[in-house]
Amino acid sequence: MGVSILSIVYIIGAVTFIMGLKMMSNPASARKGNIVAGAGMVAAILGTIFLFRNEDGTLLKNHGWIFGGIAIGTVIGVLSAKRVKMTAMPEMVSLFNGLGGASATLISVVEFNHLAALGFPPEKSGAGIMAILFSGVILGNITFSGSAIAWGKLSGKFKDFAFKGQHIVNIVLLLASIVLSAVLGGNLGSGNEMLLFYSVFALSIIYGVLFVLPIGGADMPVVISLLNSLSGLSAACGGFLYDNKVVFTGGILVGAAGTILTVLMCKAMNRSLTNVLIGSFGGGSAAAGGSKEQGAHKEITLNDSAVVMSYASKVMIVPGYGLAVAQAQHTCHELQKMLESKGVEVKYAIHPVAGRMPGHMNVLLAEADVSYDKLIEMEQANDEFPSVDVVLILGANDVVNPAAKSDPASPIYGMPILDVGQAKNVIVNKRSMKPGYAGIENDLFFQPKTSMLFGDAKKVLQDLVTEIKGM
Repeated sequence: MGVSILSIVYIIGAVTFIMGLKMMSNPASARKGNIVAGAGMVAAILGTIFLFRNEDGTLLKNHGWIFGGIAIGTVIGVLSAKRVKMTAMPEMVSLFNGLGGASATLISVVEFNHLAALGFPPEKSGAGIMAILFSGVILGNITFSGSAIAWGKLSGKFKDFAFKGQHIVNIVLLLASIVLSAVLGGNLGSGNEMLLFYSVFALSIIYGVLFVLPIGGADMPVVISLLNSLSGLSAACGGFLYDNKVVFTGGILVGAAGTILTVLMCKAMNRSLTNVLIGSFGGGSAAAGGSKEQGAHKEITLNDSAVVMSYASKVMIVPGYGLAVAQAQHTCHELQKMLESKGVEVKYAIHPVAGRMPGHMNVLLAEADVSYDKLIEMEQANDEFPSVDVVLILGANDVVNPAAKSDPASPIYGMPILDVGQAKNVIVNKRSMKPGYAGIENDLFFQPKTSMLFGDAKKVLQDLVTEIKGM
C-alpha cells in the first residue's frame, strides 16, 4: 500500500515540476511556478522519507540525521538567498549549479563503494548500471568544478586563463575519463577498481576546471546555462541509480531546459556552441579591440538629460550590468513613473545576454516591481527604436555595440544587438569610458547621436528624478 501511495506522490511531484517549468516561461507567472514546483519537491522529499521501503521491506531510518541535514541546508539556503545582492545573483546561480553536480557525484561515489563492499555482484553492477554511475561522476564533477570556476570568475576572484594546446588537453582529459570508465566497467573484480574509479574522479574534476578557465566575457551566460543543463543530467543519473522516478524526471527537465536555454543563448549571440567553447569570446586580451581611432565623445549634463527626457514622447531604457552593480533598479522604476506622470511613454529593451546570467535584467527589474508588459525583447525593441525620442542606456555595453554589425574584425561581429542608434537621441550612463565585460571598445559612444552621462547609475538616476520633479 505504501509503495502505491509513494508512486502517486512521485507522479504529483513530477506533474508540479512540469507545471512549474511551464509557468516560469512567463515572467508574470514565474514566481508562482517556483512555488508550485517547490511544493512538489517538498511532497516528494517527505514521501521518500516516510514511505520509501528498502529491498528488505523496511522503511528508512535515521530520521534525525535526515531532518538535521535538511534543516541545515534550508537555513543556509534561505539566508544566502536573502542576503545576496542582485549583482552577485549570477555567482549564486553558478554556486547552486555546482552544488547540484556535487550531490550527484556523491551519490555515484556512495553507490560505487556500496557495490565494492558487496564484491560487485553481476545482477547489481551490469554494464548499464556502471555506465549511469560513471556518467553521474563525470557530469557531476564537471558541473561542480566548472561552476566553482565560473563563480570565481564572476565574482572577480579568478581571471581568464588559457595556454597553447589547452583544447587538445581538455579533449584528452575527457576521453581518458570515458575510456577509464569503460575499462573499469569491463574489469570489475580485478583489484584495481578503486584506483581506476578515483582516477576518473580526478580527471573529470580537472577537466571541469580547464573547461571553464579560458571562457570569459559575454560568454558567461552561455556557460551558466550549459552547466545548469549538466547539473540536471547528473541528477537524472542519481534518480536512475536509485530507481527514483521523481528525481529522474526532475533531472531530465532541468537538463532539457538548460540545453534549450543554451541553444537560445547561442542564437542570441549568433554563434554555435562549439564556437563559444573553443573561441573563448571575451576571454582575455585576445578579445580586446578598439585600437582604431574613434575621435572624441561628447558629454551631457543632468539638466539637459532631464529636459530631453521630460519633453520626449517615447523613452526606451536599456538596462545592463552597471544598473545591477549600482543597485539602482528601484530608482530606475521611480524615474519611469515620474516620466509617465508627464505623459512620456517608457519601455525597457532587454537583450537576451545582458548581465551575467540568462534573464538577469528580467529578475533585476522584477525585484523593483516594474510591470512585465514594460519589458520588450530585442526583436520588438529594434522595430520600435526608429520611433523612440530618447534611449537611456544604464550600464549596458557590448549588447549595444554597433561593431557587431559593422566591423568584421571585431570579436563580437555577427552578434545581434539592440540597435539603439536608430533612435533620435542616445544617452549612455557609465562610470567611465572603460570597455565592457568583453573588453571591447564601443563605437556607439563616439557617434553623433550619443551623449555620455558619467557617474554611478543610482546617483545619476536620483538626480534625474529630482531635476524632472522641478520642471
